[in-house]
Amino acid sequence: MRLENKVIIVTGGGHGIGRAYCRGLAREGAKVVVTDIDLAAAEETKNLLEQAGGQGMALHVDVANEQSTLAMAEAAVKSYVKIDVLINNAAVFATIPISRTSFDKIPVEEWDRVMSVNLKGMWLCCRAVVPTMKKQGSGKIINISSGAPFSGRGMRIHYVTSKAGVLGFTRTLARELGEFGITVNTLAPGSTLSEGQGDAKAVSHREQATATRCLKRIQTPEDLVGTMVYLCSSDSDFMTGETLVVDGGNVMV
Repeated sequence: MRLENKVIIVTGGGHGIGRAYCRGLAREGAKVVVTDIDLAAAEETKNLLEQAGGQGMALHVDVANEQSTLAMAEAAVKSYVKIDVLINNAAVFATIPISRTSFDKIPVEEWDRVMSVNLKGMWLCCRAVVPTMKKQGSGKIINISSGAPFSGRGMRIHYVTSKAGVLGFTRTLARELGEFGITVNTLAPGSTLSEGQGDAKAVSHREQATATRCLKRIQTPEDLVGTMVYLCSSDSDFMTGETLVVDGGNVMV
């Protein structure tokens, strides 16, 4: 119960890794605000939390829309009075497929969509919750990047570029918010077999990723939960501007 009574917003919490975060945080006693552009999925996650004895609420949120993010923060405060942690997990990648192709064949509209959700959405969510955190004199922001920017993985340059941007965003925001008692850190997962990726092609792709890892197995969402709990807990109170890579020993930074 390291997170007992902590109020934690998880964007993109309706599916895959986001759902795993929500379930792990609720097990540790957190009140989880599950947000997703897919409201039915968010509600399903919330129901799973409650069935396991946890607490949560579900919200429809489009992180690329300013009014939607402001309504998210308002709803969280209205229900739970405070916001202790924001996890910027929502991204265009797994549950919203994107092209795996060379840089010059990516449609302009797709590039803009990836940047709008993966970077602008993170910025808007931070803008929405930080006023509450400043009033509290405390708060944690955890941004989800990827191991991909460290290796320069080819064929999805828009996704890799957006996740590289998360690293710079985190460091800059940590500088700006430290004086208010707010920490900002990054969690960078490796190639992870997530919800909806159980087909043979996806499994084969994840198996190939094990070749360069120290730990020779497929990474699952549950492999990330312990690190996420640590980042949300008081154990990480004096850490900010940092990136934790959890990928079984692939890239080492």
